Order: sequence, then structure tokens, then C-alpha cells
Amino acid sequence: MPELPEVEVSKQGIAPWLLGHTVTRVVVRTPSLRWPIPSEIQQLVGCPIERVERRAKYLLLYSTLGTAILHLGMSGRLRILPVGTAAEKHDHVDIELDNGKLLRLNDARRFGALLWTLDDPHQHPLLAALGPEPLTAAFHGEYLYQRNRRKHSAIKPWLMDNHLVVGVGNIYANESLFASGIDPRRGASTLSLEECERLVVEVKAVLERAIRQGGTTLKDFTRADGRPGYFVQELKVYGRAGQACVRCGHPLEELRQGQRTTVYCRLCQR
Repeated sequence: MPELPEVEVSKQGIAPWLLGHTVTRVVVRTPSLRWPIPSEIQQLVGCPIERVERRAKYLLLYSTLGTAILHLGMSGRLRILPVGTAAEKHDHVDIELDNGKLLRLNDARRFGALLWTLDDPHQHPLLAALGPEPLTAAFHGEYLYQRNRRKHSAIKPWLMDNHLVVGVGNIYANESLFASGIDPRRGASTLSLEECERLVVEVKAVLERAIRQGGTTLKDFTRADGRPGYFVQELKVYGRAGQACVRCGHPLEELRQGQRTTVYCRLCQR
């Protein structure tokens, strides 16, 4: 394989470098990130990586013995590097492999995590309460409608709640609500079944377009091959406050919801 200086946290990005390879050493430079790194993580040594899976923002590395659970927090990143590469500031953990590569966790804020479980990782307390993945059949209009019935908060922050559905971040929530014509300020319980079905369709469409475009580049996000994501060039509302709505020409408005920026069109979103 060609040298890959850095990859994003995704199953597609790191799996080819890990699958089928045996862990030869685990180097823990910082024993406590968001939570203490359990000493049992050393049980990875001598085990081949059998499967790499993503669940929400958690990356699961399945071995023949147990599963390592990785989370990047707010500022973490993973890199695939040659074994022996000198560690830099905030390089907290290396998982070395028999192919001469290592998986390195860098996290300036130390809000990330590296945990270990011998049980089904999906039943781990951090993962068990997560909602469905947005691009699966489990996320559908009827599901959203039923979950909305007793939810009196605004639909936009609720759509970003991982207990409802995982992976719908701020940018994608803005874009999905605009595409579906739903005002982000509306109470979740006021949405009809038809509106919920429309919103689910648009969430899936927005995410699928973003995946095809390689993600949304804002500051330092890059694709696994090092190129930037281009979905930012297709954004209809996010980052365009004060500019003309692409549908009606009315100036887009901005507000804060749950500490996050919301941009919407007062005329097109009801």
C-alpha cells in the first residue's frame, strides 16, 4: 500500500491498514483522557484485528479477544504512521501492528477516549442508549413521529441528539430542515407524520450527498486521501446568514439553539 500520512476516523479510512494484522504493542503515553485508559487494553497485544466498525462517533476495533472502543472527542484525530515515528505533543496512544504501521491517537483537549470490553461493545453503557444510524432502515418517518410526540424542545437540537439518531451534526441538521421546509424553531411534537417522513428523507439525502462529496470542510477536515471535502460548496443555509435564500431571495436569518448556530429562511421554512 502507498504511504498514508493521515486518515480521518472512519471505517473506510483505517480498515485496510488494520484488518488481518496482529497488534504487537500498545504504547500508552497518557494514561487518562476523558476517562482512564484501562490497563486491560494491553490484552490487544498478540491479537489480530478482525473487524473495524463505526457506531456514531465511536470506532470499534474488534480483536479475537475483545474490542477497543475509540472516541475522538472534540479535537482528536487518528493517523496511520510507520512504527518508530517520533511522538509529538498530544500523541497519547499508539497501537502498533505486525505490518510495520501504527495507529496513533492525538487529542489536544484530551476529551477523547480509549476503552476496552470483552462483551458486546454495542451494549457498553456509552453505546447502548444511542439512536439508530441515519442511513439505515431503522430511521424512518414513523419512528421520528413517535419519538417526537412528547418532545417539546425545538426540532433542530432534538434532531442532533444522539439518543434520537446518531450522526446528524449541526451543519447537516440545518441543511436537512431547510430542504424539508421545516422551521428549526418549531417544537418537535408539532411535526405531522408527513413532515417527519419528509424530514427523514432529506436527512438521508443530505448525508448521502455529503459522503459522496467527501464531507464538509470547515477548518481542518480532510478526506482519507488527504483531499478536502467539497460538500461545503453545496450548503444552502449554513454559513450563509444574511445572504439571499436560494429559493425565495429573502435574507437568511441566524440564531443560537443549544449553543449552536442555526441558519434558516423565515419564508421557506414553516
